[in-house]
Amino acid sequence: MFSELPLLSLVIWVPIAGAALVLAMGDQRANAARTTALLVALATLALSIPLFTGFAIDTADMQFVEFRPWIESFGINYHLGVDGIAMPLIVLTTFTTVLVVIAGWEVIKQRPAQYMAAFLVMEGVINGVFAALDAALFYVFWEAMLIPMFIIIGMWGGPNRVYATIKFFLYTFFGSVFMLVALVYLYTQAGSFAILDFHAVSIGMTAQILIFLAFLVAFAVKVPMFPVHTWLPDAHVEAPTGGSVILAAIMLKVGAYGFLRFSLPITPDASHALDWLMIGLSLIAVVYIGFVALSQQDMKKLIAYSSIAHMGFVTLGLFLAWAIAENTGSFSGAAMGIEGGMVQMVSHGLVSGAMFLSVGVLYDRLHSRAIADYGGVANVMPVFAGFMVLFAMANAGLPGTSGFVGEFMVILSAFKADFWYAFLAATTLIIGAAYTLWMIKRVVFGPIGSDAVAALKDVNGREFLFLAVLAVGVLLLGLWPNPLLEVMHASVQNLVEHIAVSKI
Repeated sequence: MFSELPLLSLVIWVPIAGAALVLAMGDQRANAARTTALLVALATLALSIPLFTGFAIDTADMQFVEFRPWIESFGINYHLGVDGIAMPLIVLTTFTTVLVVIAGWEVIKQRPAQYMAAFLVMEGVINGVFAALDAALFYVFWEAMLIPMFIIIGMWGGPNRVYATIKFFLYTFFGSVFMLVALVYLYTQAGSFAILDFHAVSIGMTAQILIFLAFLVAFAVKVPMFPVHTWLPDAHVEAPTGGSVILAAIMLKVGAYGFLRFSLPITPDASHALDWLMIGLSLIAVVYIGFVALSQQDMKKLIAYSSIAHMGFVTLGLFLAWAIAENTGSFSGAAMGIEGGMVQMVSHGLVSGAMFLSVGVLYDRLHSRAIADYGGVANVMPVFAGFMVLFAMANAGLPGTSGFVGEFMVILSAFKADFWYAFLAATTLIIGAAYTLWMIKRVVFGPIGSDAVAALKDVNGREFLFLAVLAVGVLLLGLWPNPLLEVMHASVQNLVEHIAVSKI
């Protein structure tokens, strides 16, 4: 039944069409606009579930493929499909969008219809990025992501939102220009914009390095990797809660996905030659940015820096393959590092989203993100405190939570590559626990910090709903990661076999 439906087109265009409907309702019918936005988000989530349940785990081929000519004179097609790398990220996007709509239900008073519509458009274009098998189509969706996030931060952000918005836009747009040049060059070599055709093209070493660096600029900014990470804390601090959730849970994953879909399979020789750079930058993010997080006084900024450190684990896992092959004589252990990075991407989507939503719950009550303004929250908000401590434990990588699984797999792979890689990567378990628990100690525990804290009310039904759903997700992935690993294994194994062969 579902195989006959154009599911990928539906998860892209249903939320975008729904956004147009929500905008048409306008702020005069705010409750109807909110309800419509929620129904559209739920419908999109429902449409994405068959992608998971109907996914064939025993093949690396693209599934749910759709193909229609688009701009035939340039060989550009409306070509969609997913493998075990892209599909979990689409499900994560549709799941997170529902929670963001619920979280903003009562909080957003100014232009609520436009707020909800912006997130629905964001959902559609991000799904387009993950589903696109045509490079030109991918680039259109990639650039389109900037528009709704630009509006979300610029209209509903904090006092310095204009600075943060322009910085976010310039950083990400600058990187995209280099990617466009690389895609056009690959088109001249392959004769089409089909991404899978790019994977099969033989390219000289010099061209590979230039293409790799062009992709690196674009994808590193999105992840973001050190040293092009400075836009992220500003964007997070100024963004509304929903904007921070989508930014951390989904948009950062687009950069890592770019490495998996473009850099590794198209330029394997350049990836090998420059893996030391990627591993070095990743370890700097894990260690150095962790210490930067330790010094933060703003909860959102602390979680933002934490995101950079955790995404460092993702990029580390993706580029360990050649170091493992050189140390062990085969690529047999490389799949674990890539799968660990993938699990970390999904886990970070859940955990970072939960952390930002938890800060949002406090901010809605006290209108402050400063750690010093809190203290003893557990005394007056015990249910909320239980959720926040659970998410903090997951952020610190506690076994039994989703935060542990991906990090553990990457550390095991790092041991196969080099002891010192593993040693430096493992320090995140200490540093991450330090900055996360230090924040929890000062915010949740201890004596009540002020009369304002004493007057706080515990979570309402709406807040309990989205926090409980995320708590179940964090524990389920932590205790039973196998369904996710099964889905991605064939595609990751195929990628490893692909990068083991020189393109020169």
